[in-house]
Amino acid sequence: MDRIGVVGAGTMGTGVAQLFAEHGHEVVLVDVADHILENALADISRNIRLAPLVRPGTPERPPEQVTGRILFTTDLKQLRHVDYLVENVTERWDVKRPLYEELDTLCPPKVPFGVNTSAIPITRVAAATSRADRVIGTHFMNPAHLKPTVEVIRGHHTSDETLARTQALLDDVGRRHIVVADSSGFVTNRVLMLTLNEAIFVLHEGVSSAADIDRLFKECFGHAMGPLETADLIGLDTVLLSLEVLYGDFNDPKYRPCPLLRRLVDVGLHGRKTGQGFHSYERSNESGVR
Repeated sequence: MDRIGVVGAGTMGTGVAQLFAEHGHEVVLVDVADHILENALADISRNIRLAPLVRPGTPERPPEQVTGRILFTTDLKQLRHVDYLVENVTERWDVKRPLYEELDTLCPPKVPFGVNTSAIPITRVAAATSRADRVIGTHFMNPAHLKPTVEVIRGHHTSDETLARTQALLDDVGRRHIVVADSSGFVTNRVLMLTLNEAIFVLHEGVSSAADIDRLFKECFGHAMGPLETADLIGLDTVLLSLEVLYGDFNDPKYRPCPLLRRLVDVGLHGRKTGQGFHSYERSNESGVR
């Protein structure tokens, strides 16, 4: 049984931890504050209780059956004994780089690092470690415990062994995987962030309301969610950071973040996780940050 380290207990990290624990893996979930870990525990417990409603055919089970496999801790040293690590912290390079430098000294050299980032190139992350061949992108979609497919990104130095081990691990938890080459934003977010940003510009310019923008995409194109709902689900802070990475890396004005997006992030309206973004949500049903 692989012991999985998960760094970052926000929305994405919590979903990743739940996914692995549900499939029988021991998980070490690390974040910087106890209240974030408490939110993660509450979210996972609620997800398990609601699972039979969300996923018909899912048997009822006590949350402790899953959460009992997860060690919730603020101590990074607990990652010394993991077999695979998935990182899910903020999209800020000034946060990620020192974290990877520390993780590189803590984790055994054989441990692969799965980078669950929205936009930062995997090769850049690998360069902050002494194990560039064992760094790979594992871009889980939100919610990670429900989405069936993972975008896997092969960095410049990623070895065949690391790729094979990552694919085997994803197979083990019932996730399909599509392998792409390294690029800022990869395939999904390089395209998606443009769409979200343009939808925000349309709202900003008064062309349409948030509700109608989303209705058009759902009713005309058959999308499960509209672009502004999708932005709220991802987290407007994460959308902004992702656009800033794309803008900086490609030096292309098409990735310039909409001023309305910046304003909402500045006032703390980050979407579902704060209860308000382009739409309103029940605060009691969402918690955590990426």
